[in-house]
Amino acid sequence: MTDGTVTPRIDAVFDLDAQLTDEEREWQQRARRFAQERILPVIEDHFERKHFRRELVREPGALGFLGIPLTGYGCAGAGAVSYGLVCLELEAADSGWRTFVSVQGSLAMSAIHRYGSEEQKQRWLLGMAKGELIGCFALTEPQGGSDPAAMSTIARRDGDEWVLDGAKRWIGLASLADVAVVWARVEDPSGAYGEGGHAVRGFLVPTPTPGFTATPIDGKLSMRASVQCDVDLDGVRVPADAMLPEASGLPGPFGCLNEARYGIVWGAMGTARSCLSSFRPSSPTCSSRWRRASCSRSTSGG
Repeated sequence: MTDGTVTPRIDAVFDLDAQLTDEEREWQQRARRFAQERILPVIEDHFERKHFRRELVREPGALGFLGIPLTGYGCAGAGAVSYGLVCLELEAADSGWRTFVSVQGSLAMSAIHRYGSEEQKQRWLLGMAKGELIGCFALTEPQGGSDPAAMSTIARRDGDEWVLDGAKRWIGLASLADVAVVWARVEDPSGAYGEGGHAVRGFLVPTPTPGFTATPIDGKLSMRASVQCDVDLDGVRVPADAMLPEASGLPGPFGCLNEARYGIVWGAMGTARSCLSSFRPSSPTCSSRWRRASCSRSTSGG
């Protein structure tokens, strides 16, 4: 520096990198390289054009970023810290790409891995881990938001099929997805599915199924290089075995949401690091340097 001062790395105020294992550090560096080489050079243009690079999603799959903490079925089976570091590095480049990894891995893949049958896992997870297939998680609704207790989407049994009717909103990746994890309230007078015949259950819906429509939401001020959609379910018919057998009641969707929130927290640290790295005080006063140091301390400490 020309003034003789040294600016410390924003992400190393407490030298947290030194506390990482070799494996965790490798995941961190792998994600940082991908972000710097494949996202940052084009993200400003894609943000302006509201463009998500569908053709690029196999690269995170090849790097092991999809379903990082899951075991088997082509997933990495890495630790929680490794997953968090990947989310941090991706979000430092762009929130849309961290969102993709979270929706794909922590929501869609996690739901199938936790609650699916062996047949469902074999059918979907291998391709999703490679980025060959994309999934979405259809929980949030126009009226009830992400509160499963307020869900109005209905699933009713008709012979050997389930028929789904309802609407979802702000569903990430829905217009690009090959399969949707759709949460619905079962309409079952017999009570065979619990909760007095109105249990919340999950269903795997291939998106080409007639009656499934995903419409990208326009006019967003942020997350523009990502895709969120309105989803309409109009008499969508799926076979009886499309239901996730191990997900019953509110713990089903809540379990997946908790997985996703973990990555979001790490992502927020990535956003903060990116903002601090671009911070240039209007004057090099003690006050501005103190504010920067205080923010750096908070960010580095998580």
